[in-house]
Amino acid sequence: MQPDGRNKTIFLIEDNRGDIRLIQEALKATTTQCEVVVARDGMEAMEYLRQNGDQETAFHPDLILLDLNLPKKDGREVLAEIKADDRLKHIPIIVLTTSRNEEDIFKSYDLHVNCYIAKSRNLTQLFKIVRGIEEFWLETATLPPPNL
Repeated sequence: MQPDGRNKTIFLIEDNRGDIRLIQEALKATTTQCEVVVARDGMEAMEYLRQNGDQETAFHPDLILLDLNLPKKDGREVLAEIKADDRLKHIPIIVLTTSRNEEDIFKSYDLHVNCYIAKSRNLTQLFKIVRGIEEFWLETATLPPPNL
């Protein structure tokens, strides 16, 4: 929980409905109370983060889980825009994607991603990955305060 009394927020940027559901279920099974906000494409993600339109009261998330292969605006573009924006660049970003392509891995780290994780199609392994993310990033790591 945040000092202001609200739960930590994970911003999941993912277009696959099945993966969204599985990640949400995995997070429900963890010990940290957190809110999961979902964007299904890169344009929607950037509107939320920049608090445009009906998103003007949105909180900056504590953590972003980003898929690379998104419609409208690719995850690589989203990552580059976030890290180039002084108001957003401190939000930790974990690329959580099916791509195991070395070029995607290098490019993501060149763009200052905090962590790159290839999704597992094994349900038990996916739950283990999500629990590990939650445990490290929301319980162990010291994160910058939201909405600076």
